Amino acid sequence: MYKIVVANQCGCFKRSELENNISFLSKDDALLKAVEMKDIMNDEFCHKHEFQVEELENNFVISFYTPQKTSCCGDGCCN
Repeated sequence: MYKIVVANQCGCFKRSELENNISFLSKDDALLKAVEMKDIMNDEFCHKHEFQVEELENNFVISFYTPQKTSCCGDGCCN
Protein backbone atom coordinates (compact mmCIF):
# COMPACT_ATOMS: atom_id res chain seq x y z
CA MET A 1 0.00 0.00 0.00
CA TYR A 2 1.31 3.44 -0.97
CA LYS A 3 0.05 6.70 0.44
CA ILE A 4 0.17 10.37 -0.51
CA VAL A 5 0.65 12.55 2.56
CA VAL A 6 0.43 16.34 2.46
CA ALA A 7 2.77 17.29 5.30
CA ASN A 8 2.22 21.04 5.34
CA GLN A 9 -1.42 21.90 4.87
CA CYS A 10 -1.53 25.60 4.07
CA GLY A 11 -4.78 27.53 3.87
CA CYS A 12 -4.93 27.08 0.10
CA PHE A 13 -4.78 23.31 0.50
CA LYS A 14 -7.47 23.32 3.18
CA ARG A 15 -9.77 25.37 0.93
CA SER A 16 -9.10 23.18 -2.12
CA GLU A 17 -10.85 19.98 -3.10
CA LEU A 18 -7.58 18.03 -2.87
CA GLU A 19 -7.46 15.19 -0.36
CA ASN A 20 -4.80 14.12 2.10
CA ASN A 21 -3.76 10.55 3.01
CA ILE A 22 -4.87 8.95 -0.25
CA SER A 23 -3.92 5.26 -0.54
CA PHE A 24 -2.98 3.34 -3.68
CA LEU A 25 -2.10 -0.28 -4.37
CA SER A 26 0.36 0.69 -7.10
CA LYS A 27 3.50 2.72 -6.47
CA ASP A 28 3.31 4.15 -9.98
CA ASP A 29 -0.29 5.29 -9.51
CA ALA A 30 0.59 6.96 -6.20
CA LEU A 31 3.59 8.75 -7.72
CA LEU A 32 1.60 9.96 -10.72
CA LYS A 33 -1.16 11.33 -8.47
CA ALA A 34 1.37 12.96 -6.09
CA VAL A 35 3.08 14.75 -8.99
CA GLU A 36 -0.30 15.81 -10.38
CA MET A 37 -1.30 17.21 -6.99
CA LYS A 38 2.04 19.01 -6.58
CA ASP A 39 1.66 20.59 -10.02
CA ILE A 40 -1.89 21.76 -9.23
CA MET A 41 -0.71 23.20 -5.92
CA ASN A 42 2.22 25.03 -7.55
CA ASP A 43 0.13 26.33 -10.46
CA GLU A 44 -3.16 27.24 -8.77
CA PHE A 45 -2.38 28.14 -5.16
CA CYS A 46 -1.33 31.63 -3.96
CA HIS A 47 2.42 31.16 -4.72
CA LYS A 48 3.57 31.93 -1.17
CA HIS A 49 5.03 28.42 -1.07
CA GLU A 50 6.59 26.05 -3.54
CA PHE A 51 5.61 22.40 -3.22
CA GLN A 52 7.76 19.33 -3.74
CA VAL A 53 7.24 15.55 -3.64
CA GLU A 54 9.58 13.27 -1.72
CA GLU A 55 9.46 9.50 -1.44
CA LEU A 56 9.68 8.28 2.15
CA GLU A 57 9.34 4.51 2.52
CA ASN A 58 5.86 3.70 1.10
CA ASN A 59 4.71 7.31 1.20
CA PHE A 60 4.93 10.17 -1.23
CA VAL A 61 5.12 13.27 0.94
CA ILE A 62 4.12 16.65 -0.47
CA SER A 63 5.68 19.46 1.53
CA PHE A 64 6.37 23.11 0.95
CA TYR A 65 9.02 25.64 1.55
CA THR A 66 8.87 29.40 1.25
CA PRO A 67 11.06 30.53 -1.65
CA GLN A 68 13.73 33.01 -0.61
CA LYS A 69 13.43 36.37 -2.30
CA THR A 70 16.77 37.70 -3.41
CA SER A 71 17.87 41.23 -3.92
CA CYS A 72 20.21 40.17 -6.69
CA CYS A 73 20.36 42.53 -9.63
CA GLY A 74 20.78 39.62 -12.06
CA ASP A 75 24.13 40.56 -13.62
CA GLY A 76 26.08 37.85 -11.79
CA CYS A 77 27.79 40.10 -9.26
CA CYS A 78 25.90 38.59 -6.32
CA ASN A 79 27.41 35.10 -6.60
